[in-house]
Amino acid sequence: MRFLVLKFGGTSLVSPELRERVAGKIIAAKDEGYAPVVVVSAIGRQGDPYATDTLINLVKQSNRKIPGREKDLLMSCGEIISGVIMAANLQNIGCPAVFLTGAQAGIITDNRYSEARILKVHPNNITKYAQEGYVVVVAGFQGVSEDGEITTLGRGGSDTTAAALGVALNAEYVDIYTDVEGIMTADPRIVTEAKALQAITYDEICHLAHEGAKVVHPRAVEIAMQKGVPLRVRSTFSDAPGTLVTSSGEVYKGTIDITRDRIITGITYISGIAQIKVNTSSGIEGSRQQRRMFRALALAGVSIDFINILPEVVLFTVRDDLAEKAIKVLENAGYVAEVINGCAKVSAVGAGMSGVPGVIADIVEAMTKDDIQILQCNDSHTTVWVLVRREEMENAVRALHRQFKLAH
Repeated sequence: MRFLVLKFGGTSLVSPELRERVAGKIIAAKDEGYAPVVVVSAIGRQGDPYATDTLINLVKQSNRKIPGREKDLLMSCGEIISGVIMAANLQNIGCPAVFLTGAQAGIITDNRYSEARILKVHPNNITKYAQEGYVVVVAGFQGVSEDGEITTLGRGGSDTTAAALGVALNAEYVDIYTDVEGIMTADPRIVTEAKALQAITYDEICHLAHEGAKVVHPRAVEIAMQKGVPLRVRSTFSDAPGTLVTSSGEVYKGTIDITRDRIITGITYISGIAQIKVNTSSGIEGSRQQRRMFRALALAGVSIDFINILPEVVLFTVRDDLAEKAIKVLENAGYVAEVINGCAKVSAVGAGMSGVPGVIADIVEAMTKDDIQILQCNDSHTTVWVLVRREEMENAVRALHRQFKLAH
């Protein structure tokens, strides 16, 4: 069978009109000869009656510390409600459909409540119903542990469900439907000329997602990448082809020199972080101080990022809400630390930058043109990060988008 997995987020299911549009896309897939398997998130967002956060807040009126087991049982309800309604919509227009919970769909996880990892998928139930002509609707974001307890998969869990089912069913594609027309070169709320990419590599979208882009969860991409199942990020609200996420060989098929074709793929950002600077000694004594400092932060449960280690100074970032705690830990350990609150990390991501000279020069030039101070900089083979003040973040995103001509 030619399986196609279609995942729809909560904003795509919030009204009868939108659910009718979703049903149309499912029927269209069926008419193209696919066996559609539909993964759904909970309907709407916080404040909507059946959204996950709304259900949690309802219980917190009685008990603010919900045990993990009961919390996962509660959080699984939103997708069950959504899935039953979507199956009913399809049945109402004459399309045979059946709904399965994550457990019924054969999604087996470990037993970490609220952050469970998928261990394996037994898709026998899905295959059976598909062979009988049903559209199978599956609750995203949930599974069952090996000892029979309901679990949820954490942030981006429905994307992860869709990717895992795509791999288990050897699907031709996994389509992630959102409210945008694909993976954009930058946040269109900041860069009005941002455009949807036709194709992007697994590696690039993972880096974009880790660095702040919220269109598809990196864990879902990593699962799809393991078996080479192509993802397509598409819009519920249009018929645009969306963005194909696949291997670099497919993305750059036919090009002679991919570094000339596209050095930078997209610009993204993360705000709400603080920069911390700690002076240390030089030489062996400095190394010992640095090691002791990092150990103290780790033991205190302070996660650090964007680390630059120099002979006599260490720079790193933490979340703004952890800055005060980090400073206290350092002071208690005998260090003097300086902090700049209200920073943002702006990232330029592109598989084509590896080994290409001049990328850093272009980034510094773009920042200089707009009088944006770079507080810190770092790079990998696919990403260059710059740390700027939060009030300069949007200008930095626009400046880099212009510098690398991503609107063309």
